[in-house]
Amino acid sequence: MDFEHVTFDLPHGTFHALQGGDPSGRPTVVLHGFPDHPPTAKPFLAELGRRGRHVVAPWLRGYAPSPTAGPFDFASLTSDVLALINHWSPGRAVDLIGHDWGAFIAYDACATAPERIKRAVTLAIPHPHTFLKQTSLAQLRRNWHMGLFQLPGSGWLATARDLALIDRLWRQWSPGLSLDPALRAELHKDLRASMPAPLKYYRQMLRPGMLALLRRLSQPITVPLLQLHGADDGGIRPQQLDDRHRFAARHAREVVPHVGHFLHIEAPEAIAERIVAWAN
Repeated sequence: MDFEHVTFDLPHGTFHALQGGDPSGRPTVVLHGFPDHPPTAKPFLAELGRRGRHVVAPWLRGYAPSPTAGPFDFASLTSDVLALINHWSPGRAVDLIGHDWGAFIAYDACATAPERIKRAVTLAIPHPHTFLKQTSLAQLRRNWHMGLFQLPGSGWLATARDLALIDRLWRQWSPGLSLDPALRAELHKDLRASMPAPLKYYRQMLRPGMLALLRRLSQPITVPLLQLHGADDGGIRPQQLDDRHRFAARHAREVVPHVGHFLHIEAPEAIAERIVAWAN
């Protein structure tokens, strides 16, 4: 299934996206995380399209060819996504799927504009309040990159030796995944053009914008929401805490065996099938 490269003129600038699937199908927005961009998920997007979805997957703020200028607080990032939803699907609420940082934005969009989100799916990331409470030694060891990216020279470190650090994170987070060389080269190209902007998401974790996000999410989420986690995730351990009180609408959490952090890229058909079966 073919996906076309489209652009949207939004308040923060011209955003680029992949679009495809059934134009009359359920509108579905897919948000990538770090260190990623939409093309690596084409097989997953195509599986959603084959299951009757009309899909758009934008390059988020900070990721070329979308605008790479900040600010990068969550209110700003979420405003981009809500502006895209209002532009692309003005008459219908959308299903929103977010992976990694895209999942954080999805949680925030559910809290900020629940009327625009029919259902949400988060991949690899627990509720933000739950995420910040996971302070085991094992999880802290996995979060070494979060501290590294606070350093002023981390943009250079991320791109050094043909983005060796980026490739290391992919291997660590999804040990069973071998990214296609052509997709890897395309990802490297976009990340080189983007740096250091993607790292600034991490730097916002220690700033007031994160506290504002947590305040917005202090009330239970009223949008039906499915959480999917890879059992072999080398970056974020599947949550151990019971946080059902964070959700006031239909909610489910599943740990998917034999996949890691980039679960939708490792098993696009299986993850798309789980999402569609739950959402119908």
